Amino acid sequence: MTATQPTAGPGTEASEQPGVAGATSGIGMTGGRKPGGDARETLYFALRNPKVIIGMVVVLGFLLLGLIGPAFLKYAPMDYAGPPMAPPSADFPFGTTTFGQDVFAQFVAGLRSTFLVGLLGGGVAAVIGMTIGFVAGYRGGLIDELLNMLTNVVLVIPGFVVLIIINAYLGVRSVPMQALYIGIFSWPWVARAVRSQTLSLRSRDFIDLARLSGVGVGTILRREVAPNMYSYLFMTFVLLFGGSILTAASLDFIGLGPTNAMSLGLMMNQAVQWSALHLGLWWWFIPPGLGITLIVGSLYIMNVGLDEVFNPKLREM
Repeated sequence: MTATQPTAGPGTEASEQPGVAGATSGIGMTGGRKPGGDARETLYFALRNPKVIIGMVVVLGFLLLGLIGPAFLKYAPMDYAGPPMAPPSADFPFGTTTFGQDVFAQFVAGLRSTFLVGLLGGGVAAVIGMTIGFVAGYRGGLIDELLNMLTNVVLVIPGFVVLIIINAYLGVRSVPMQALYIGIFSWPWVARAVRSQTLSLRSRDFIDLARLSGVGVGTILRREVAPNMYSYLFMTFVLLFGGSILTAASLDFIGLGPTNAMSLGLMMNQAVQWSALHLGLWWWFIPPGLGITLIVGSLYIMNVGLDEVFNPKLREM
């Protein structure tokens, strides 16, 4: 089990999904209706759900800071910008490191890496897991058995340990490569959850009608099955996004992060390495740790809110 499989995330079968409570009651399944007609209703309730609003504001706030922040920085993350171990001030909002580097500049650069690894890692895991889940659940038979066997093999592999070994033997580690490795070991629970949802959908009347009309398997999955699971798939990606960030931060903290980029986990690693806690340099290790906590926590809070928005039973509570 890797750190990218959040404890609050969907489990492996429809009856084992503690993180996405509405999955068992058919979240996002419109019974053959296209989701476009429900977009306004969904947006209406989403904008009135405090969990969704709070989570989205926090995540978007950090994202904007990571995107536009570098344009307003005077120094690069690794520049020797000022006096060593300087506390927060007007010139250095987050203070400086033991080498006089601007902690705020490192924090802004670390945000960009954090969101990039979350987007790429979560995206890779989503594509692999959803593709396998759709095909296995819809086709059944021998194909289902083979894909289930592959899923089970990857599921029992200690993914985090493998990631540590892979990263330890790489000469140059980059954020995209780190995200790729995280995504490759994060998809099994997604595949099994999507498969269980697809199994319940493939027997619906609108799917039978699509088969009788001569539409291909790929078209049916793309136009009929996936749109009736859009909310569930979106919530799954949110969990994958947060899980990828946590795994990347863990690798960075133990010194196996990118060698050519700054990240929040790497900031904490350097703070520990140069005795920031012992020297009382709280401004060096608190911002990155708090940033990761707020981003991941907000994603999970937003996921709970989306569950209430997409599930009419929870929406009325």
